[in-house]
Amino acid sequence: MTAIQAVRGMNDILPDEAELWLEFEARVGDWLARYGYRNIRTPLVEHAQLFRRAIGEATDIVEKEMYSWRDELNDEDLTLRPEGTASCVRAAIEHNLVYDGPKRLWYAGPMYRHERPQKGRYRQFHQYGVEALGFPGPDVDAEHIAMCAALWRDLNLRDIALHLNTIGNAEERARYRADLVQHLEKHQDRLDADAKRRLHTNPLRTLDSKNPMVQEVVASAPSLIDYLGEASLSHFDGLKSLLKAADIRFEINPKLVRGLDYYNLTVFEWISPHLGAQGTVCGGGRYDGLFAQLGGKPTPATGFAMGNERLIALLREVGRKPELEAPHAYVVHQGVGTLEYAFVLAEDLRGRDLRVVLHAGGGSFKSQMKKADGSGARYALIVGEDELKAGEVSVKPLRTDQPQIRVKRDALASSLQGNG
Repeated sequence: MTAIQAVRGMNDILPDEAELWLEFEARVGDWLARYGYRNIRTPLVEHAQLFRRAIGEATDIVEKEMYSWRDELNDEDLTLRPEGTASCVRAAIEHNLVYDGPKRLWYAGPMYRHERPQKGRYRQFHQYGVEALGFPGPDVDAEHIAMCAALWRDLNLRDIALHLNTIGNAEERARYRADLVQHLEKHQDRLDADAKRRLHTNPLRTLDSKNPMVQEVVASAPSLIDYLGEASLSHFDGLKSLLKAADIRFEINPKLVRGLDYYNLTVFEWISPHLGAQGTVCGGGRYDGLFAQLGGKPTPATGFAMGNERLIALLREVGRKPELEAPHAYVVHQGVGTLEYAFVLAEDLRGRDLRVVLHAGGGSFKSQMKKADGSGARYALIVGEDELKAGEVSVKPLRTDQPQIRVKRDALASSLQGNG
């Protein structure tokens, strides 16, 4: 019978790698707490219309990448979430989260997009998302960027460059879009299939095309910043001023528009040169219109999401290995009645916050001691028939030259804790 394998693009994270994930997640948890962000958890499955309305019908995600299906029983179209911002805003509207003031929120978990799997891009991928709801000024935009810079320092990740742009408001983009379309139409013979397909639905996405021929066309296109009004430019100037005050370097990238329709004003990406084509490890920006788009009251908002797989890959790239906590003790047992004694002993020690591995599966005393040594434990706790009769445990140090001793069972926990 053929063995069943994981779905293409949906990967197992095995224990050796998962240890690095756990360390990464612990650091991220501490980082989020420092900035006063609180956790929100939304469903993996949402109504498909949520993402069509939020992300945009003419985006790659909605057109080609969403895992959607028809639930005939309940007469509704459902989708595995491809990103987290729309779900977060939907929850904020549904539960009236900002009725008593702005909120700083974060979420984490798997997202799903039906893409062609490659390094750094998977069909099930994981993100941390950070959203600030109800804050209108560039100060929170700057806070989000400063948060990212702080995390890169915490993780000792270098060479992650900040690309920054402003795309103004909807009215400004509409004026720009009309002139951009006019420019692109003059050069249709040099546009690739994607650019032609987006010409009248989402022409701004052509600005960050990776096709060299299309890039040449875009290079002579009008510049979006020339279409921005005083308020949009003031917001951008305020953001740049705060970043300079915090000594955060950035590169203005006028072609950066992000791939989701809900953005306005600030957009940014953090890009690493060590991941090839999938170099963006984090991206975000402002989305002041999304609340109204989803049926809520107009509410300013901004946020970002980072790709866990890509950041984990960078950690491996710089040689980061998890700091594994070895067991305090490995319990071996041999003889009639010793398993029950050892079993209860191990539970008692764990109840006192000690890390204890109980040998399972039988085997000779020699093979058990070999496994005890291989576990990395500091001590082997030996329970034989003599120890059982005396109510004691033999303690053998595995990492030092100290002699083996016998300890009364009641004194064992304090003895182990006293020796670290």
